[in-house]
Amino acid sequence: MKNKVLHKAGSRGLANHGWLVSRHTFSFANYYNPDRMNFGVLRVLNDDFVAAGEGFGTHPHDNMEIISIPLEGDLEHKDSMGNVAVISKGDVQVMSAGTGITHSEYNKNSDRPVKFLQIWLFPKSQNVKPRYDQITLKTEDRKNKLQQILSPDPQDAGVWIHQDAWFHMGIFDKGIETKYQIRKSGNGVYAFVLKGSFTIDGTELSERDGLGISDADGVDIMSGQAGSEILLMDIPMNV
Repeated sequence: MKNKVLHKAGSRGLANHGWLVSRHTFSFANYYNPDRMNFGVLRVLNDDFVAAGEGFGTHPHDNMEIISIPLEGDLEHKDSMGNVAVISKGDVQVMSAGTGITHSEYNKNSDRPVKFLQIWLFPKSQNVKPRYDQITLKTEDRKNKLQQILSPDPQDAGVWIHQDAWFHMGIFDKGIETKYQIRKSGNGVYAFVLKGSFTIDGTELSERDGLGISDADGVDIMSGQAGSEILLMDIPMNV
């Protein structure tokens, strides 16, 4: 029998620092909710708005897989491995923090904000060598279908990480139905609605709602509006 956990958009934690407005699906920084610690290996799902010209100063990470997905604007990245890059909508960035890295993230533009998702997964292996990667995808390849943006396999589509996880994104016309088959036995799927609305296995979701489903082989997805956009994260449930 499938198990579900629904996280409505308005139930998320809020951090408003003026230059940064961040919505936290799971406990993060000053937001603590013992019922919202993680969903399987998904530890952080932050929905961030960074004001023009502002950003996160240099700070450390270790033993975490960190994925950034820009939704609007341009985010500049610098890290202790010597990487300097800018990511924009259509890009996916990944860092394996492993034994330890430091990095900074800034809104490159002085005239408009940047919006992006910051996602942390517990890694499959501890203390790996830190690494950085980013790719640019064709967003038209996710029209009325799910486009893979991340996997455990360096030879597969999208970026890769040190975890048995698969991420997909899709943009759908109203009424389009699709079925997602979970890739690995024991994995669950966490769906996050970026725009519009969806019905997933009978549960109605609106913009920025999240739904975790475990003990399932797959999920049925139907778009409720034209232009509805979704992120699906297929992840191990055992941390």
